[in-house]
Amino acid sequence: MPTHEQLAELLDPATTVLLTVECQQGVVGTESALPELAREARTSGALARVALLVAGAHESGVQVVHAVAERRPDGRGANRNGRLFRAAERLPVQQLSGTRAVRIAPPIEVADEDLVVRRLHGLSPIAGTDVDPLLRNFGCRTLVVTGVSANVAIPNAVFDAVNLGYTVVVPQDAIAGVPADYTLAMVRNTLALVATVTTADDVLGCWKRPRAAAAPAATRG
Repeated sequence: MPTHEQLAELLDPATTVLLTVECQQGVVGTESALPELAREARTSGALARVALLVAGAHESGVQVVHAVAERRPDGRGANRNGRLFRAAERLPVQQLSGTRAVRIAPPIEVADEDLVVRRLHGLSPIAGTDVDPLLRNFGCRTLVVTGVSANVAIPNAVFDAVNLGYTVVVPQDAIAGVPADYTLAMVRNTLALVATVTTADDVLGCWKRPRAAAAPAATRG
């Protein structure tokens, strides 16, 4: 784990963006297409911590981007080149554009200044979407990745962000996957190799006291 000073340097609100991944009603909500994942996101506290991070970002001036996966009713543009995609077509709850399933799930609150980026294809919330150019326009250097799932979309987001040159911070208690122990294994054996792993409380602590320790030093001498 990084020190508070190191983490505070990475999480400067002026150059940090918080990304929530697939925190939508049809994925983590009470009427989820993936009830096991939704249950894990809720019972682990991960979804509640994402909501706290979003609220903390709003208070600290950190830009928030919500990445949503959806599909057209006619399926145009959707992938069919993997078991995951074909299985999703048969689920009782569909992530259809314009429906309740693709709305951001409570307790996360979406502010007017937040951006919601929707994708119709693929596994990544970043590759092939508007996320990267938006991050660059925001002057983003550090991307905080939260949400689901640790099985697929979260590692995709982390790898894509690192490949694009961003520093990635992963609050490990604000992501979820199934089974529960897989998330810990993914963090320890994969994500920790390319991202800074921390906790939601530590991120919030930095945003509540952004770079406060550095101010007196500038007046010395």
